[in-house]
Amino acid sequence: MDVTKTDQQLIDVHAHFLTDAYVTAARDAGHIHPDGMAGWPHWSAEEHLRLMDRWGVATAMLSISSPGTHFGDDASARRLTREVNEAGAAISRDHPGRFGHFASLPLPDVTGALDELGYAFDELDSDGITIETNSAGVYLGDDRYETLYRELNRRRAVVFVHPTSPPHAETIALGRPRPMLEFIFDSTRAVSNLVFTGTLVRYPDIEWVFTHGGGTLPLLAERMELFRTVFLGDDDPHSAVPRQLTRLWFDIAGTPFPHQVPAAVAAFGAARLLYGSDYCWTPAHGVDAQLASIDQADQPDDDSWRALTTRNAIRLLR
Repeated sequence: MDVTKTDQQLIDVHAHFLTDAYVTAARDAGHIHPDGMAGWPHWSAEEHLRLMDRWGVATAMLSISSPGTHFGDDASARRLTREVNEAGAAISRDHPGRFGHFASLPLPDVTGALDELGYAFDELDSDGITIETNSAGVYLGDDRYETLYRELNRRRAVVFVHPTSPPHAETIALGRPRPMLEFIFDSTRAVSNLVFTGTLVRYPDIEWVFTHGGGTLPLLAERMELFRTVFLGDDDPHSAVPRQLTRLWFDIAGTPFPHQVPAAVAAFGAARLLYGSDYCWTPAHGVDAQLASIDQADQPDDDSWRALTTRNAIRLLR
């Protein structure tokens, strides 16, 4: 896609869309209050474009958020995934340069995911794919995903990983919306599994994008490395946790300042930091506040957070 923009025009890698058919299917599957939220937001391309102009966003990469497209039946999941991917690709075609598209996969159905991956890239011209931190309790790094990762690696694919509710979320979330805490912890859990299964080392050409400044990873990376070396006895320098994590990309959706972005930059640097709004699940006034915090924060030397994240996104989506 065309991502040649001016420095101050943001590229939003973490933006969501919905279709009526998708919401109906999710509700029919029991997701009335998805991930413990009050209900489903409204989305339209026209309203999103109006807000993008207000926010200074040139291009938004659209994806389906949690709870994904697999609600228990493989055949139904394949049909629903195809429907939302064709819808997302059509939106992107109808608004060239304004919307990109990360295609969904019907995981944990690997056969269906491989078929949809080929269709998304070869027929729909999708810009990448989106998967969740776990699918029915199957976490990234699981052995059953090896054939999928080989294909993603061959294609040098951008893989946007969106957090979702962990297993037994109703118990551990204590009645609170899971995006508040559990999404952050599940991103950390998913990355740690990719690290300790060696997936990131085996498939170095996959461009992984994780959300919310890496969640708790800036605080836990050194602890993970301690356990790798001292308790697990791994002395391979190629497996060093900091080395693996600095190959990942992180968006800054959520509450970027005063703490989230500085922690991520201190841990992993700024060269793979990306802008993300999380609209439409984050309402417009929440994005207003997020952007105000970005623009009012101390800016990088001789730069701005807008310019830095835009240049990074152009490198990622080249």
